Amino acid sequence: MSKLYSSMKFLRFTDHLAALQQGSVCAPVHIRIKPTNVCNHDCWYCAYRVDHLQLGEDMVERDTLDRDKMFEIVDDCITMGVKAVTFSGGGDPLVYKPLPEVVERLAAGGIRVATLTNGANLKGRMAEVFARHGTWVRISIDAWDDASYAKARGIKDGDFARVCDNMRHFAQMGSRCVLGISFIVTHDNHQHILEACKIFKALGVNHVKFSGAVVANDGAANNAYHRPIMAATSAQISAAKALNDKNFTVIDHYHELEERFDKSYTRCPFLQYLTVIGADASVYTCQDKAYTQTGLLGSIRERSFKKFWFSEENRQRLLTFNPAAHCRHHCVSHSKNLAILDVLAIDPEHGYFV
Repeated sequence: MSKLYSSMKFLRFTDHLAALQQGSVCAPVHIRIKPTNVCNHDCWYCAYRVDHLQLGEDMVERDTLDRDKMFEIVDDCITMGVKAVTFSGGGDPLVYKPLPEVVERLAAGGIRVATLTNGANLKGRMAEVFARHGTWVRISIDAWDDASYAKARGIKDGDFARVCDNMRHFAQMGSRCVLGISFIVTHDNHQHILEACKIFKALGVNHVKFSGAVVANDGAANNAYHRPIMAATSAQISAAKALNDKNFTVIDHYHELEERFDKSYTRCPFLQYLTVIGADASVYTCQDKAYTQTGLLGSIRERSFKKFWFSEENRQRLLTFNPAAHCRHHCVSHSKNLAILDVLAIDPEHGYFV
């Protein structure tokens, strides 16, 4: 079975390694677009909604990309040769009404599309367009029944059954789009992992990925939250893996975090591979620093994304952004950066001796 998750995907894009060596700028391989910060759920652990987490500290919840700006970005992505676009939050991207048209235009331009969503609006035309054009849809979920779903997300009873219906109908469309679940482990749900996986498998979901809720800005506090439930959680995940077959997989990303987030490097090469466009029409370094001042690359409110990306202003920002100074927090790209920097450090003459 081919792998859906890997930190080594960047190796396919040798032009970007060459650009990093030369100090030039390539179009990003992958862009995360946050079309809106409006959300129809209120998850207690959502970093964009709680005050004590650094992620999204400058986010304005009413921000939404206007239609004209969105289609300008889409056309730029196509002409720049961007390979993939993921729609994520901020808010829930499926709340954004123009999204079906956006997906269709990206797909017509040869760009692969995906979304992270709570799944409440994965129905009707929205579901049809992702079934037709999507590479993957991943639904964030943290519950096993209506009561637990309503408690975690501040929504009404009955919504768990409705999102399960959406998943079942999507799976029944017979699409090649991979339907996955991102299950956020908490004290409330860790004893119900096997039960939840049985439900999701029966719905036709392709895989369930487990990761721990982030409850604090530092690794030690996160580990202190998860340590009392770690053994029981691991046992539940192990039991759930017995459900694995050719159509369903349990993916275990539940583990302790590093307790120190110091970075030994002063350059972030992964900025050339992935960038983030927010609902505020600003470009950010990554999903870990979206809607923060230290993660801001620049605004595209009064200029196109393409013009900004290939500007000297952005080139200098990409070259001088310093993770050792600005990223003393969890970083989703840390292992990728270490690998890229190791490749870039290879002596060109000795590099032939593989």
